[in-house]
Amino acid sequence: MTAAPNTPSIAGARGSAASQTTGFHEGELAVQTRAGLRDAASRLEGMLAPVSLTGGRAAILGLQSFAVLVARDEQHRLWASPLVGQPGFLAGHGQLLLVKTKPARADALHNLAPDQAAGVLAIDLERRRRVRVNGWITDVAENGLTLDVREAFGNCPSYIQPRQITSGPARPASPAHSGLTAGGELTDEARRIITTADTFFLGTEHPDRGADASHKGGSPGFVQVDGADVIWPDYAGNNMFNSMGNLAVDPTAALLFIDFDSGNVLQLTGRATLEWDPSDAPGNDFATGRSVRFHTTAGALWPSAITQQIA
Repeated sequence: MTAAPNTPSIAGARGSAASQTTGFHEGELAVQTRAGLRDAASRLEGMLAPVSLTGGRAAILGLQSFAVLVARDEQHRLWASPLVGQPGFLAGHGQLLLVKTKPARADALHNLAPDQAAGVLAIDLERRRRVRVNGWITDVAENGLTLDVREAFGNCPSYIQPRQITSGPARPASPAHSGLTAGGELTDEARRIITTADTFFLGTEHPDRGADASHKGGSPGFVQVDGADVIWPDYAGNNMFNSMGNLAVDPTAALLFIDFDSGNVLQLTGRATLEWDPSDAPGNDFATGRSVRFHTTAGALWPSAITQQIA
């Protein structure tokens, strides 16, 4: 979420003083305060200090075979993309993260451009571990990209549904379908993937502090569909409110769903708002009183080789 200094952010402010600050930004503080969790969050603020990808954190990244990338396309739309590779395809070197792969040909971010904010979530679903790495894409090559890291921190294993990810032979390349009907609502297949999911990924961005990728999980059915809207409860977490804080400042958002049985990938881009709901509101889990409503403006539905291995 913190952009690298002395270069313009995706909103053109990467060299501003705000882009070099650490700690919680104004949106995170606002959500923490309204939720009554400011004191609890303050104990974790040190996790947002600039770090070096060495030691244990670099070792964890090097073991992963699955990650999620959040960045923008040529039309400035925010997307969340799956990345797969053999362990070692994520390599931390001090302030740099080398990602030795790129989004698939059908992916909305296949033509990824450098010189923009990006977030990477490296997640081990089987062992329920995750590391968020946020920074600035300095280079995109045929075989991968380089991220100048500004933040890197772990999250607890809450709501991670255990599964072992596999990536088989590449499926025949085909153009992505939009996932939306001519009337702008989600298609039947998109609705099926969403409403049966126990896992999805959320991309957000702060105009000065950069992009972020996060994991969301729950029992199948915890995500609902209403026309072109996707709604889910905001479960209690680590109280930092990184994603929700970004949305409080900039509602731009992206969703990634993967049907781990078929390998079909659903990417959505749009705008999201955190709603402080009465207990009977749609999407509310009756626990935190918070839910998120995402309005889809564009989508991409395409076949991948990502599946899960059943024990």
